[in-house]
Amino acid sequence: MSTLLTAPRVLRLGQVSTRWSPRTALTTVIATLAAAILCVLSLGVGDLSLSPSQVLEVLSGGGTRQEQLVVITLRLTRTLLGLLVGAMLAVSGAIVQTTTRNGLASPDLLGITAGAGTAAVAVIILGGSSTNATGASSLLHAFGTSGAALVGGLAAALTVSTILKMTSGGRLQMLLVGVGTSALFSGLTSWMLIAASIEDAEKANAWLAGSLNGRGSEEVVMAALALGVVAVVLVPLSTRIPALNLGSDMATALGQNAQRSRSALLLCSVVLASIAAAVAGPIGFVALVAPHIAQRAAGAPRPPLLASAMIGAAIVTASDLLARTLAAPILLPTGAVTAIIGAPFLIWLLVRQGKDTIR
Repeated sequence: MSTLLTAPRVLRLGQVSTRWSPRTALTTVIATLAAAILCVLSLGVGDLSLSPSQVLEVLSGGGTRQEQLVVITLRLTRTLLGLLVGAMLAVSGAIVQTTTRNGLASPDLLGITAGAGTAAVAVIILGGSSTNATGASSLLHAFGTSGAALVGGLAAALTVSTILKMTSGGRLQMLLVGVGTSALFSGLTSWMLIAASIEDAEKANAWLAGSLNGRGSEEVVMAALALGVVAVVLVPLSTRIPALNLGSDMATALGQNAQRSRSALLLCSVVLASIAAAVAGPIGFVALVAPHIAQRAAGAPRPPLLASAMIGAAIVTASDLLARTLAAPILLPTGAVTAIIGAPFLIWLLVRQGKDTIR
């Protein structure tokens, strides 16, 4: 039965064909349903509690004016952003783990999120981002922070890549280089916070907590645009992943430019992780955990991208739901909840891999 579910099938649409696995498709459907259920629950939680049936009624155009205000105006933006950020982080992590063939690799552990955070904090402190801006001005501020985060993420990725070329490039070396890079950018961030005014430091610290609090439609638009553009780019690139998993020599023998394909995939990963950090702050461990769950649930040789995206969306939505209810009426940072979940998972992963990680 397990073999029937995991065995790849071929889907043909005219002259176009693609391989798919029933178990991977089932995992994706279940993860999508879980994310949808969590989304409905999230929309109903708050000072004005609503049942799932009331939430669905509001989403279908019904409900009272007060319920519409609470669900559509106050809560929907936050929930949508959680779904988008979770999907972006999960896909980013799946790409890194696949292209590096390292289950310990993820943007937050490799310092990419820290680099994006440092650049975004610099923009916030220097006045490039303002919580008081509205309309088109607010959208421009969001693009400014996101652009800076992207530059910071690319700088961190370049730093890690350069240092890894001087080492054996093993799993543990990659993790240590990532930790060192994170420490470097975290130190720069701390220095800027100390040198900043109290008001700017408070704004930056609120962002660094990794939270969906106070985010608006501008962040949702930015995240949706980034995810949409990268998804379009990933459609043709994803067909090259199986060959890359066979190694650079085999991929070249199959007619692929392995280095170019790997670089393009990693660039997509950096873009997703950086924009996710820009719109929601650093939300850790989602990029590490979601791909592993997707791979194990699907029984696949590598993390399936779509299943990873839906699991990541469900994780962030669930974490945000917990952040709003565990200490209500106090709103906890979403990143704190994901860290509580993800840190033990990382320890378990390190113990499980054992000697395989030390080379």
